[in-house]
Parts: sequence; C-alpha cells; structure tokens
Amino acid sequence: MVADFSRVPAAVADDRGLRHVGGPLSEQRALAAGRAIAPLGDRRVLTVSGEDRLSWLDSLSSQALTHLEPGVGTETLILDPQGRVEHAASVVDDGETAWLLVDDSDAEGLASWLTKMRFRLRVVVRDRSDDLAIVGGTADAIAGLTAVGPTGTPVRWRDPWPDVSPGGYGYAPVEPHPGADRDWTEAVVTTAELDGIIDAASRGEIALAGRDAVEALRIAAWRPRVSADADERALPHELDWMRTAVHLSKGCYRGQETVAKVHNLGHPPRRIVALHLDGSDSVLPAPGDVVRAGENEIGTITSAALHYQDGPIALAVVKRSAPTDIDLVVDTSDGAVAAAQEVVVPPDAGATASVPRLPRLGRRTASS
Repeated sequence: MVADFSRVPAAVADDRGLRHVGGPLSEQRALAAGRAIAPLGDRRVLTVSGEDRLSWLDSLSSQALTHLEPGVGTETLILDPQGRVEHAASVVDDGETAWLLVDDSDAEGLASWLTKMRFRLRVVVRDRSDDLAIVGGTADAIAGLTAVGPTGTPVRWRDPWPDVSPGGYGYAPVEPHPGADRDWTEAVVTTAELDGIIDAASRGEIALAGRDAVEALRIAAWRPRVSADADERALPHELDWMRTAVHLSKGCYRGQETVAKVHNLGHPPRRIVALHLDGSDSVLPAPGDVVRAGENEIGTITSAALHYQDGPIALAVVKRSAPTDIDLVVDTSDGAVAAAQEVVVPPDAGATASVPRLPRLGRRTASS
C-alpha cells in the first residue's frame, strides 16, 4: 500500500513513501529526541505462522531463533551457499506468529524463497503489506500506537544494533560505538491506523519525519541495510553484521561454513568504512560513486546523507587492503569530494579474535 501524504503540509513523498516534511535536519533532531515518528513506506511485513515456524526459520537462516521469546527483537540473514547475503529480516515473535519486517525491495524475493522452502512443515508464509504498515521511532514515541498482533501482544521490534547479540561478534574497533545511543523501534500498525496518523499530522497533532531523516540517523550509527549496503557479493563480516544477525555456534544453515571459515581462519575481502565528507561544496555522493585512495579505486559508496550534527556522511565498502590512515576521495557527478574515514571493520577482522580497540575520532558538527 502507498500511503497518501498529500494532506500533510510540506510533505514530499514518492512511491517508497514519505521523504520529508520540509526540514530533514530538524526531522532528524525530532526523531532522535522522540518528538516525531516515521511512517516507513520502504518497509514491508511478512508473517510466518504454524507450529514449526521458529525451528524452520532457524534452520534456514543465520540467527538462533528456535527459542526466541515472545516480544524479543532480533534479526537474521538468508545466505547463499557461499555465505553471501541474499535477504535480511528483522524478527519478532508473538507466541503464535513470527513477524518479519523487511525492506520493500527485498520482500517479494524473500517471501517467494521462504514459500518454496516449506516442504511438509507446518508453516504458512504471508505477505501482509496490503493491510499492515510499519512506523518507526524511539520506543517511547511509538508506545501509544495500536500495534497489536492476534495474541494481543503488541508487534514492536526493537533494533538490537549495535549491541552484540548472544552468539554474535562485533568487529568495529571503537568505544563507544556511534550507534550506542540510538533508540529505534518499529511498530506494525493497520493501514487504517496509518491513515489516522496521517490525518493527525495534517492537523498538527503528531510530528512526522521522513525517510531522509531515518536514513541519516542509520548511516551515522553505521547500521547496515540490505537494500542499501549489501550487493551480490556481500558477506556479513564485511558490514559488521556479525554483531546482531549471526549466531556463531548455532546449528547448520546454508552458508554457515563460509561464515565460520572467514571468521575463524580468514579475513573478509572487503570492509565497510564510515566517511566524513567535505561539505564546502554541498555535494553528496550517490550510491555506486567510486572511492579512491590517491589514484587507486578502492571501493564504492553504499549510502550517504546530510546529518544534523556530523554534516555530510556516508558508508562505503572498500577493499580489505585499503589504507586506514589516509584521507580518501569520492568521485561524484559534480566532482571529487574529500573524505576522512573512520574504520568500521578493520583489515585484520576475522582470523584474529583480539582486534585492538582504537579510540574513536571526535564527532564533527555540520559546520566543521
């Protein structure tokens, strides 16, 4: 369902939902402070019901789900036989149904693949995008929404990022992690309630934030997203996704051998970095723009945004061998942009279990 935001003053929307309501930077502040909520038109709801749902999902994916407690949020990945990321899902169970909150561009493929993998098990996969929607914000901001599942348990997924989940492993060598203070929860609501939220926003009773604000806060927290940061070659290690989406000691699943080998014996061939961009020319790179170290191409931009505190920022996936101690350059359609890098996944991530912890660079303001 594509919601109608035309009655909200200053709203700018597209086929992926609400982009902003006239002030992406102020929307970021309001969203982070719990004064606004964000309708997530680029997220969709899948459900898996049936007695075998959790053990079945556990057998197919990277996270330990068999004993997932009702109301506890986690996330999982579907990998190919070589350990590359194919699908990702935020997961919460209500005791009868497993709710999978997924990126819009990934929903159809994931639903189709899960349906093909049912065999004789007691599971039912449904795409609930026609009658359900997702709204995001701080836990307090969305607490009043009528997010109720069939058992009466509110369907709310609290993002575990960046805490290292049981069985996971964090590669980012900085403390505190830039996402440590991020408070993010997604609530499943009916399309009728979403329409009511939009009506309330049109009367000034509720403050909305758009996708641009949500993405800027995500990028600043180094939080990977399958539709933005994972290409057809992506390994979870490369994106520091081992911390929340992979359980290293659970039972077998497709791609597990590669996951274990890279973590215990090898190194991921690429690694994600965070970039602070030169904002003097007000140029933001686009996904796919080339990142260079000197004259050498070392990777590409995956996500970029203008952050209300840090100014222009981006995530990029680069070669493991890319130097960590020099500034980089991003080739954009408007010219080259200088970029200071922060290490997210170190070059020696993987085989070494004792990655040295580096001090974090000071956070920059939009005026620096």
